[in-house]
Amino acid sequence: MSTTSIITIGREYGSGGREIGQKVAEELGIRFFDKELLEHAANDSGICKELFENQDEKPTNSFLYSLVMDTYSFGYSSAAYSEMPLNHKVFLAQFDAVKKLASEGPCVMVGRCADYALADNKDLFSVFVHGSMDARIARISEKYIKTPKESRDIINKTDKSRASYYNYYTNKKWGAAQSYHLCVDSSRLGIDGAVRTIIEAVSIFDSLKNK
Repeated sequence: MSTTSIITIGREYGSGGREIGQKVAEELGIRFFDKELLEHAANDSGICKELFENQDEKPTNSFLYSLVMDTYSFGYSSAAYSEMPLNHKVFLAQFDAVKKLASEGPCVMVGRCADYALADNKDLFSVFVHGSMDARIARISEKYIKTPKESRDIINKTDKSRASYYNYYTNKKWGAAQSYHLCVDSSRLGIDGAVRTIIEAVSIFDSLKNK
C-alpha cells in the first residue's frame, strides 16, 4: 500500500506510540520523524540542538531562563522575533520544520504539535495513541528496569508535561478525541494491531480524499 498522507501521532507515555509510528512508516514505505524533527529545526533556525532537546515537548519555562538562554540564538534581524522568549522561538522553529518536511511528501511525525502545525494540510491524518495505566506501567518497567511506582511517576510527569505543552501552543486539548482523526488503544489492540488499525484508517482516508 502507498499513501499520500502526512500521519501525525500524539501519544501517552508508555503507549508505544513511537514504535507504532515507526512500524506504520515502514509498512507504508514513507519517512519517519521523531527526535529527527529537532535536528531539522535546529539546522534551519540556527538555534543550537541542545536547546531543542532541553525544551522538547515541555511546558513554557520561566521568562528569566528564556532570557538567559536567548543568547544562544542568532541570525535574526526582526526586533519582535529577537525579543521573543526562547521557548516560543523553539516552537516556531519546530513548527516551520514540520511544515517544510510535510511539503516534501508523505511521512509519519511523532509529537511536537505536528497536527496543529499542519491543520490546513489536506493530506493530514492525525492519530492519538493511548493505553491503560497498567499496560503502560508494565511497558516502562520492563523497558527501563523501573519499579511499578517509579514507572507510574514517570508516566504521570511526562503526560502532564506533554499535555501542558500541547494545550499551551494549540487551540485543542491533548488526548481529547475531538482533537484527532483517530484514537487507538494500544493496550487493547497491541502494537501490531494498532499499526494495522492506523494503516486501514489511512487507506480509507486516502480513498475518500482522492474521490
